[in-house]
Amino acid sequence: MKLWGKFFLAVLALSLLSYGISGAAYAAVEPLSVHTNKEFYGEGNTITISGFVKNFDVSDPQKRMDVTIVITAPNGNIVTILQITPSLDGNYSHTFTVGGMINAEGDYTVKAKWGAQSNQTTFEYAGSSGAPVVEEETPEPTQTQVIDEEPEVDEEPVMESSQPVCGPGTVLKNNVCVAEQQKGGGCLIATAAFGSEMAPQVQFLREIRDNTVLQTESGSTFMTGFNQFYYSFSPTIADYERENLWFIYFYCR
Repeated sequence: MKLWGKFFLAVLALSLLSYGISGAAYAAVEPLSVHTNKEFYGEGNTITISGFVKNFDVSDPQKRMDVTIVITAPNGNIVTILQITPSLDGNYSHTFTVGGMINAEGDYTVKAKWGAQSNQTTFEYAGSSGAPVVEEETPEPTQTQVIDEEPEVDEEPVMESSQPVCGPGTVLKNNVCVAEQQKGGGCLIATAAFGSEMAPQVQFLREIRDNTVLQTESGSTFMTGFNQFYYSFSPTIADYERENLWFIYFYCR
């Protein structure tokens, strides 16, 4: 009887032990886990957030979602949001340097979400000391070298060859002032007599006047006075010639 009692107690003990081990093993594998590599961080430290997705399956569109990590500050404000893709075995990890919006001292909450599963952990941050004050460097005095500049010497103006200034009625030709060639007016009487300015007789008279008489200063002076006298009566005679053809006959003879 004592032997059977000891056997029963041994079986009961083994049953209780196996149940406790299996329960602990089952409890250790969570659907979604999240944790940090340390519990306390200072300014400039590196944080690694990692975990495991139990049901992650890359072949199933419903089970290959990314893990969303939301970090909230001690005052409840969201400071960081991460999207992490798990590896084929379901593990995920992300590393970053403390800074940015993670600057206040206190406990920060790291929330992980994958589908309907969620989990969270916390870490403590010592706070940022602020941006270091950069002292302005005092520039070293520089020696100024004084260079004596030679006074500028005004260049002597280049004397251009002087040209005579011609007076009214004369023009410069071959560095000499000569009488300005003036084309006379029309030969009214001859034109009326021969019927056209292009008549040979009219052109002959015009060439003598323009190419011979007006080529000299004395000739130009003469023609100036002669034109005033000639054009005072020539229009009347030219009109008379056109109205009286017999007069043209005697003029052209």
